[in-house]
Amino acid sequence: MKKISTLFLSLMMIACLTACGNQNSTSQAQPGNTEPETARETSGQSENDTAGNTETADGNVEGKTLVVYYSATGNTEEVANYIAEAMDADVFELEPAEPYSSDDLDWTDDDSRVVYEHDNPDARTVELVENTVSDWEAYDTVFIGYPIWWGIAAWPVDGFIAANDFTGKTVVPFCTSSSSDLGESGELLAEAAGTGNWLEGMRFRSGASEETVREWVESLGL
Repeated sequence: MKKISTLFLSLMMIACLTACGNQNSTSQAQPGNTEPETARETSGQSENDTAGNTETADGNVEGKTLVVYYSATGNTEEVANYIAEAMDADVFELEPAEPYSSDDLDWTDDDSRVVYEHDNPDARTVELVENTVSDWEAYDTVFIGYPIWWGIAAWPVDGFIAANDFTGKTVVPFCTSSSSDLGESGELLAEAAGTGNWLEGMRFRSGASEETVREWVESLGL
């Protein structure tokens, strides 16, 4: 009888120990179930930090782009607007205080204003309605556009170059013409400015398509 009782008690103890072991195993497995939640919390924290940084970057006025142009007949204005659209840039038009009429721009007429100014360099100083841009320091990249006159940049641009400091700015010249290429126009403007990182410019024919202009802008990697 004692042997039966002892055997019974032994079996009971084994059963209890087995149950306790299973309970402990279940308890140890629970922290593992919390790992995905921990990962989600970490991910959420990173997203919040990134959002904060983005907001700060958006609030920074540095890095803006400006397209400055003088357009005699509208061709340069069209290209300038294409560039501004591609770069999400601001636009600043150079307007002579004494506008050029169509007769003034007739280079085949020896008595026209533009021919006189070409033949008399001292007469090329063209007063502009505005030659400075508000918040100029906020712009890191500046496109400067003009028509080609006798192989150089149309001289109404010269007043803007002389009036502004291009230190620390990336400057990209562009021009429009029916036949002439960019020539040394960009280099001469860079020399006159004396400051800034001037990139090689681009010449566009009259009536250049938006796609052509956009492809060039994208190739700059700005």
